[in-house]
Amino acid sequence: MSGLATGAGPPGPLGRAGPVVTGVGVLSAAGRGLTALTAAAVHGKAAFGPVTRFDVTGRRTTRAALLPDGLPDALPDALRDALPDALPADTARPDGPGIALPARTVPAAGAVLDAIGQACRQAGLTAAEGAALPVLLALHSDESTRATADAVAAGVRADWGAPGVTRVYTGACVAAATAVADAAVLVATGRHERVLVAAVHLVGPGVFAVFDAGRALARDGELRPFSTGRSGTLLGDAAAAVVVEAAPAADRRGATALARLAGWGRAGDAHHVCRPEPEGTGVARAVEAALARAGLAPAEIGYVNANGTGSTLSDRAEARALRRVFGPHTDRLPVSSSKSVHGHALEASALLELAVTIGALASGLLPVNAGWLGPDPDVGLDLVLDGPRAARPAYALSLNSAFGGANTALLLASG
Repeated sequence: MSGLATGAGPPGPLGRAGPVVTGVGVLSAAGRGLTALTAAAVHGKAAFGPVTRFDVTGRRTTRAALLPDGLPDALPDALRDALPDALPADTARPDGPGIALPARTVPAAGAVLDAIGQACRQAGLTAAEGAALPVLLALHSDESTRATADAVAAGVRADWGAPGVTRVYTGACVAAATAVADAAVLVATGRHERVLVAAVHLVGPGVFAVFDAGRALARDGELRPFSTGRSGTLLGDAAAAVVVEAAPAADRRGATALARLAGWGRAGDAHHVCRPEPEGTGVARAVEAALARAGLAPAEIGYVNANGTGSTLSDRAEARALRRVFGPHTDRLPVSSSKSVHGHALEASALLELAVTIGALASGLLPVNAGWLGPDPDVGLDLVLDGPRAARPAYALSLNSAFGGANTALLLASG
């Protein structure tokens, strides 16, 4: 993990030579691939259903957005063969006797390696290009973290020749966005021609129980961002990966730029361990930093994929942050939260939502803010409701916030 210092990144506009995304891979409750995820998001087809993976008897909420049965279909052969050499001595092959792997390690590793494969194939990476590929991985911090990272490292070495996992991010719900920002800095400053960012979170009984006990999950089993009557969030599975690349390097390879990372910003407000700062000051500063890095005025932004968790306090604070940054333009700025379709995937959320935003820019359709019941007078946003909105904005924001007051903004330009 040495030699990967990222710093604050370039202070000024990056222009069209900035980092581009050349590959996207996704597993979500909508299915495999970006096409399935984009279709679900733009048409507001929420993927929530009863939790059958573990016992939810006695829980206040019993719904989540889980991967369809059979995804991932099987542990990749490369990972199966490499595991004995990659994992600590007290672990064993997943198909052998006396399995010592934490229960979530193998499905999580298999899911994210599937997404990585999608992204690398779409980017058209060769073995030589993969051999020098830094891999930044966002994971939930628990007893499975080390084993999952080791399993993913084994898979990327075997499949793509990459040296392994360069850095693991466990910074709650901004983990993946932080990794993307670091990847963009590494590429924009010329330290690497390309970086792979990956993330995975599969809903498990422990986290589900904690969120349920903390009354954070929606009582009615629907995630309703910014809506009156919203009662909380719902969890979702996700594995996602993106290849972030220098535009000149992509041009030399003839790779297609799916989108350009025009700017990014990170800010903390340290207001409370889990409650958002009421005025959204941290979110606002993250957005302002992203705009400054891109050299853009607020009025040039044409869509926001908001953090929008369905929490009364969080949604209200985010709406105030947007009003603070965009002023009168807020009334004409389309906003939605794709969490209303795919759920909250915690450490993987930001990468999943970045993928949705890339898909929306390419499709010319803005995602629906699903679960809507009626307006909240404290929100006052131009929400995308009832059906997809046809639009081809030049720039779009993807926002995320986490417990502890961490906030990120990723600013995309159409490819």
